[in-house]
Amino acid sequence: MGFLSIFRKSQNVSVIPLNGIISPNMGRRKGLNLNEIDKNIEDAFSVKNLKAVALQINSPGGSPVQSEMISKRIRGLSEKKNIPVLAFVEDVAASGGYWLACSADEIFASKASIVGSIGVVSSGFGFDKAIQKLGVERRLYTSGDNKAILDPFLPENNDDVKRLKGIQKELHNQFISFVKSRRGSKITNENKEIFTGAFWSGEKSLELGLIDSFGEMKAVLKDRFGENVKIKEFAPKKKLFGFGNLLSGALDMFIHKIEERSSFKNFGL
Repeated sequence: MGFLSIFRKSQNVSVIPLNGIISPNMGRRKGLNLNEIDKNIEDAFSVKNLKAVALQINSPGGSPVQSEMISKRIRGLSEKKNIPVLAFVEDVAASGGYWLACSADEIFASKASIVGSIGVVSSGFGFDKAIQKLGVERRLYTSGDNKAILDPFLPENNDDVKRLKGIQKELHNQFISFVKSRRGSKITNENKEIFTGAFWSGEKSLELGLIDSFGEMKAVLKDRFGENVKIKEFAPKKKLFGFGNLLSGALDMFIHKIEERSSFKNFGL
């Protein structure tokens, strides 16, 4: 039996970590986006004797565009190569993070995980009164009636807000449509709360059909594919800063970490 086991094909599972804020790259600040992880996704699906691809998710969300692009890439390769995809939520899969989770065929989480937040948010500040108090005059010249839409140094315009809310509604409907297409009849209660941006614990999410089961990634993979399953992670390599760019690179990273922690704090994490 031991001799024959040498010739058995190994059970391989690829793991793609999807961590942090979903955003395009801004200079040296690298977000979670398709450009950064496309090669990792491609390599993960190219492993020989591949049994499944696991998504290890810990994201409070971010860009709806990048969320959609990453999900489409994963779904495309899954369907092309007939490889099942399993998502494992760690602390949080909210907003765009849940969009990513829905690209999987099954979603696992902890009872204490935060899941959901199927909605769209835009935020900013208004400085018009501040510059007025400082005696600063705003000078703005445009060609096009809507080029100064939502300018933070001008008083809020009701027409601008209405236009923004219209765009948000379109994006929200796209998000809802994707969730329904992936979860289908698994969503047990399509009440008004599910698609309002509300979020829940993993325990409640199971009741609502937002996830399929509880489970830690390695334990689930070993249970499904055997104790000897080979798990390989495909994550972007961390880039080192040159000596001349060390200070500015460290500052960018520091700012990014503050923004990231702020996003996680929205979910009590």
